[in-house]
Amino acid sequence: MIFATNNAHKLREVRAMMPDGTNLVGLPDLHFSGDLPETADTLEGNALQKARFVSHTFGHDCFADDTGLEVTALDGRPGVHSARYAGDTCNSLANIYKLLDELSDKSDRSARFRTVIALILDGEEYLFDGAVNGHIIDTLRGGGGFGYDSVFVPVQHVQTFAELGDEVKNTISHRARAVAKLAGFLSLRKN
Repeated sequence: MIFATNNAHKLREVRAMMPDGTNLVGLPDLHFSGDLPETADTLEGNALQKARFVSHTFGHDCFADDTGLEVTALDGRPGVHSARYAGDTCNSLANIYKLLDELSDKSDRSARFRTVIALILDGEEYLFDGAVNGHIIDTLRGGGGFGYDSVFVPVQHVQTFAELGDEVKNTISHRARAVAKLAGFLSLRKN
C-alpha cells in the first residue's frame, strides 16, 4: 500500500500504527520527491487530490492525508493552510511563530488538530477522519514530533505532543484516530 507522503516523520508515525503485515511504502521508497497537488480549500479536498494523483501516477491503491490545526480564536486558521501558514517558503518554526504572534492577545487558546485520510482502493474512494482537542501554549516545549507539536497540548494532558513521545502520541493523536479507522476498514476488507 502506498502512503502518499514525502514526510519521513509522518511515514514513520503511520507505519507504527498500521496492522501487522501491512507493507506500507512512502513516496521516497518509490523515488518520487516532487510536490503533490494541494490546491483545495478543505482537508478532504487536498487528501483526495493527493491520493488521486499518486494512484494515477503509480497505478496502485494508495492513501493520502491532510492535516490542519484549527484554532478557535483565529476562526479555524491556519486549518487547511497549516503547512504553509507563514508563506510558501517558510518552515514549521516560522509557522509556529506566526501562530503565537496572532494569539498573543487572545485569551481563548483552544484548538484542535484534524486529519482526513483519502483512500483509493480498487478504484473506489473512501474518507476517514480523526480529531483531537487541546490548546496552544505560549512557548515551544519538547524535542519530538513535528509541525505544531511543540505548542499543542492535547486535552487531559499537561505535555505537548512534542513532549509526549511517539508511543503516547500515536495512541491519542488526530492522525492515530484517522489511521485506526483506515486500518479497521482495511482489516474488514481482508476478511
